[in-house]
Amino acid sequence: MFDKYFRKDISWGGQLLTLETGKIARQADGAVMARLGDTIVLCTVVGARSVKPGQDFFPLTVNYQEKAFAAGKIPGGFFKREGRPSENETLVSRLIDRPLRPLFPDGFRNEVQVVATVLSHDLENNPDIVALVGCSAALTLSGIPFFGPVGGARVAYIDGQYVLNPTAAQLAQSDLDLVVAGTAEGVLMVESEAKELSEDVMLGAVEFGHKSFQPVIQGIIELAEVAAKDAWALPEESEATRTLKARIAELGRTPMAEAYKIVEKLTRQNAVGAAKKAVVAALEAEGLDAGAAKGLLKELEADVVRNAILDTGLRIDGRDTKTVRPIVAEVGILPRSHGSALFTRGETQALCVATLGTGQDEQIIDALAGEYRENFMLHYNFPPYSVNETGRMGSPGRREIGHGKLAWRAIHPLLPEKEKFPYTMRVVSEITESNGSSSMATVCGTSLALMDAGTPLKRPCAGIAMGLIKEDRAFAVLSDILGDEDHLGDMDFKVAGSENGITALQMDIKITSITFDIMKIALGQAKDGRLHILGEMAKGLSGARGDVAATAPRITVININKDKIRDVIGSGGKVIREITEQTGCKIDIEDDGTIKVAAVSIEAAQKAIDWIQGIVAEPEIGKIYNGKVVKTAEFGAFVNFLGAKDGLVHISELANERVQKTSDVVKDGDAVKVKVIGFDDRGKVKLSMRVVDQATGADITEQVGARRPREDGEGGGGDRGDRGGDRGPRRDRGGERGFRPRREGGE
Repeated sequence: MFDKYFRKDISWGGQLLTLETGKIARQADGAVMARLGDTIVLCTVVGARSVKPGQDFFPLTVNYQEKAFAAGKIPGGFFKREGRPSENETLVSRLIDRPLRPLFPDGFRNEVQVVATVLSHDLENNPDIVALVGCSAALTLSGIPFFGPVGGARVAYIDGQYVLNPTAAQLAQSDLDLVVAGTAEGVLMVESEAKELSEDVMLGAVEFGHKSFQPVIQGIIELAEVAAKDAWALPEESEATRTLKARIAELGRTPMAEAYKIVEKLTRQNAVGAAKKAVVAALEAEGLDAGAAKGLLKELEADVVRNAILDTGLRIDGRDTKTVRPIVAEVGILPRSHGSALFTRGETQALCVATLGTGQDEQIIDALAGEYRENFMLHYNFPPYSVNETGRMGSPGRREIGHGKLAWRAIHPLLPEKEKFPYTMRVVSEITESNGSSSMATVCGTSLALMDAGTPLKRPCAGIAMGLIKEDRAFAVLSDILGDEDHLGDMDFKVAGSENGITALQMDIKITSITFDIMKIALGQAKDGRLHILGEMAKGLSGARGDVAATAPRITVININKDKIRDVIGSGGKVIREITEQTGCKIDIEDDGTIKVAAVSIEAAQKAIDWIQGIVAEPEIGKIYNGKVVKTAEFGAFVNFLGAKDGLVHISELANERVQKTSDVVKDGDAVKVKVIGFDDRGKVKLSMRVVDQATGADITEQVGARRPREDGEGGGGDRGDRGGDRGPRRDRGGERGFRPRREGGE
């Protein structure tokens, strides 16, 4: 039945990578089951046989999806089925898309859909790399025009050594989490988070990863030699198209070049638009196909901009290749927020706002590998007004999620340890203007906003976007690229970090590959730019403020014996609810006995802390407490004096003189001051009022003993004024003070 079943086993980094085709999803143009360890991903590819009328772009979609059954789980929520893509699924979809997209031929407009479905997850081998390799293999087998295959790998850096495809446990010990993908010739994509590593270490990791996935590329090629379908015909440029392209160049090159001499973005865009309209009008007047001119005008635009940079060394806005645009960094611009910053670099601007919360505000993430909590969130928004456009406003798309995660990776290694700064941190970056790398503006603005909120970052963080113009005759690496240089260039290379090293690196190549020499130049140039930006940021704020904002909650951390946690929570949460309702504090209790009390008011926090400590505290002999009479009896009064703890003030300890009835001295509800004088044989607390000055709370044991003469008939058992101390053997029957037998029955 499976007469077209093929399998390829590849020895890769000490593990077996298996690629199978011809057994599952046989109606897809390409289908590969990729397996590494017990992680299995089904990757499928389907391409439309015709182009939609008027289609002027390449409609490639990549969908990575995780099934809960892959890890033996049932989805949460009411419906108990997988719903909208998680943030991780969206990020992995982008991770796969980015190295695949540049390898489709120019002019190919057929819709292509790539789907990667995680069927099994062994909780050691991350499915993202398996999915990337599987999708590359499926495309290579499908017959769809694709200049692959692509390989990919994850690289860790542990104890000064690179580690290929680390397990989850190894990654937790690593200073680097880097994913690299590319062809046999070069690198196409890099995504990473690092703990302030040097440029040389980062470049070494990319080279190590590129070399390591070459056996995978070779294995896909060998599989394709026996299992690939017939190749589709490549789109060919017609004679009419060549004629039209030449005429467009004649009509549009000079006005296009003049338009790109305008420095200001909107004015320049209007001039470029006018030049294009004039070309289209001239083509229509000549009877040529003006409808096909849009894509060809884009090619002319790129040719004008790219060659001008290579010929003159000057860019669209007049800068040389290394200069960073003017920067203005402002902080504290929103009075009620916990921290805020407005970072402006040329015509790119990010308004970043930081909010500090408690453990109750942590994000709970239900991943295949298990549930965990995240105390740092960074949300990036790109409203259409930032580029003078109208558009849909709604939930974040793939771009917003991807840019936000890149900035998150840049800041994350510089955050303080949770034990030292027990806050949940959320930053929202609103892009209010955009003309080149709003994600790197978000990195800078987030760093400033967090420090403005009092977050003690290890060091400030900045980011810069690098570009590349590469032709056969020459190349130029561009620092701090504009939007047009990004769209018309060959590389988008983002580098973020502190003065000590790189914390995040992301690279996307729009051509088939670049050399490591070009990457080295770009990294060196990016370092110079990053240090310059950090210097400009320091003019606004050079480090964290000494304290959190007055509007932010103050978190106080205390530790109790974990055996006392149930006492603080109470039956059904009754006690902890009462504390929070009466004090207005937020209280987080951890399993190890750590308690975090958060409140804007210092007084409220202290009230809650005192309450908790009263619950868990143990009475100390000789210590004086404020108490409240909760019950009176014939033999004395019960006093609540320490949290929920009660003790007995025996009738003989109520006052310095003889007391006939308890109610002669105290009544239910009276506030009193008591001293712990001991414990009975059942561990119950014994209290005394008579040795405490009820007005001042002072211990008057000595004064009591001095003013009480011995009464007639008491014999030599000691002065009755010594009631606060030892009375000898007669008192040993009831402990320190001793109870008269006729009164003990009442207890």
